[in-house]
Amino acid sequence: MEQGRAREDVRPYVSAGTPPDVRVPEQARGEHIHGEHIHGEPPAPRVVQRHSVRGQILDALRAALVGGELAPGEVYSAPALGARFGVSATPVREAMQRLAVEGAVEVVPNRGFRVSERGPRELAELAEVRALIEVPVMLRLARTVPPAGWCALRPLADATVASAAVGDRAAYAESDRAFHRAVLALSGNQQLVAVADDLHRRSQWPSADGQGGRRADLVADASEHTALLDALIAMDLTVVRSLVREHFNGADV
Repeated sequence: MEQGRAREDVRPYVSAGTPPDVRVPEQARGEHIHGEHIHGEPPAPRVVQRHSVRGQILDALRAALVGGELAPGEVYSAPALGARFGVSATPVREAMQRLAVEGAVEVVPNRGFRVSERGPRELAELAEVRALIEVPVMLRLARTVPPAGWCALRPLADATVASAAVGDRAAYAESDRAFHRAVLALSGNQQLVAVADDLHRRSQWPSADGQGGRRADLVADASEHTALLDALIAMDLTVVRSLVREHFNGADV
């Protein structure tokens, strides 16, 4: 069982981009505040669901992982992270267990969770599996979806460009997956969308050498979204095939 205090060799989580006084809202933590009412009206009842707190913490931890605030190879304790977010260690531990299932962290008995160190081979394997799933679907959709259907995805492609331009890795990860989800959703196969999104999320965890999250890489990737969407709207299958191959790092399509 983890100790209530972080050990000296366990790094607490300190966000580079979040002010230290930002915490999960008190109502999300289930804390009851008395006396909050207007003109004598009784306070509205509050229904707090613990899984919603875990969900907020899970989202925050995922953003910290993708943003590089939780470093590969480092160990973080649930109590220290809980103190950082203003919650108990329990929802943090539950969220970290979920991340362990996804392969983002590893459980370290009596200490906490170590951020997984991803090697080039693992990332290449994930890219290959994603290509095997997404490329055939994209090429089929390129032949069947009318231009209006692709035009509707323009705001999602623009969102990837905007987040890449400012080098926001966490925001880019979300917008990148949103764009790919929307493309695959045009197939009407929700199981496909779910499986592909899980693989995509796993491919976004940071590598041990810190590569893949540089601003220039994000900008280049986002520009491929825009170019691909332009080709899809124009129904230029030759260009679509070339761009899809490039986007999935030389996939054989």
